[in-house]
Amino acid sequence: MRSRPDPSIVRVDGPWTHRDVHANGIRLHVAETGEGPLVLLLHGFAQFWWTWRHQLTALGDAGFRAVAVDLRGYGDSDKPPRGYDAWTLAGDVAGLVKSLGESRAHLVGHGWGGLLAWTVAALHPRVAHSVGTLSAPHPLILRTQIRRTALRTRPNNQARAVDLLGAQLPILPERRLTRDNAAAVEQLIRSWSGPLWTGHRDFRGAVDQYKQAMLVPGAAHCALEYHRWAVRSQLRGEGRRYAEAMRRRIEQPVLQVYGAADPCVLSRTRDASRQGEKHVLPGVGHYPHEEAPAVTNALLTKFLS
Repeated sequence: MRSRPDPSIVRVDGPWTHRDVHANGIRLHVAETGEGPLVLLLHGFAQFWWTWRHQLTALGDAGFRAVAVDLRGYGDSDKPPRGYDAWTLAGDVAGLVKSLGESRAHLVGHGWGGLLAWTVAALHPRVAHSVGTLSAPHPLILRTQIRRTALRTRPNNQARAVDLLGAQLPILPERRLTRDNAAAVEQLIRSWSGPLWTGHRDFRGAVDQYKQAMLVPGAAHCALEYHRWAVRSQLRGEGRRYAEAMRRRIEQPVLQVYGAADPCVLSRTRDASRQGEKHVLPGVGHYPHEEAPAVTNALLTKFLS
């Protein structure tokens, strides 16, 4: 049987510094560069801090303190048995900002990390200086659109609905995600990416990193717990309380970036998420920060400045 990699495998060398930070009762691994206003980078599903490698260097060079974190359950951060609800995850981010010695931060998130950025801005408004999201419409908009498309199976429908429902089974989703050296991770990222990136040599290296990170003991289960809470909370009072909290208007400046070829976020979904500045990148899929890093970096730097 192939041994599972040690969590430290995610501490990839580069022009950044790795360290552990304690926040909200757990240990979070971060990579950081630069000095200046804090920009906290929050990754999405099946990835880890390394997804922000292009932004860490660009933002650091632009005069910001860029910090990319392994969210609860991912990479080399702690993997507690619970705490994968929006309230606790938002508390992780708010606590991390304070543990980094700052009172506020620019929050930039992709996918699930983008939904978390929206959530922190609503639940802990004093912590968020601004909100930048990649492939992440407002959570209430996304919830409404997923409900409308959950039973449809055509490829151009909201792909995330199928993933949310499939993750509700016990044990089996974890096995599927890690089987054959986490081959499902590559299949997922390839199917959600635009054609330009999948044919680039950077794609192969990135996928190999994400596959190894998903094989870290406990990572697959924790990653799927995000999906499980998102669905199960809809049947509980906490889901209603979360929806009520998210109806508060986000007062901070907002930037939204999408890929026009993203199968996870339909055009009508991103159109419905109207707040703030919005950009749609042609030919780009679900990963603008990796598929089109130069354009994404320029948008982020201009917005944050």
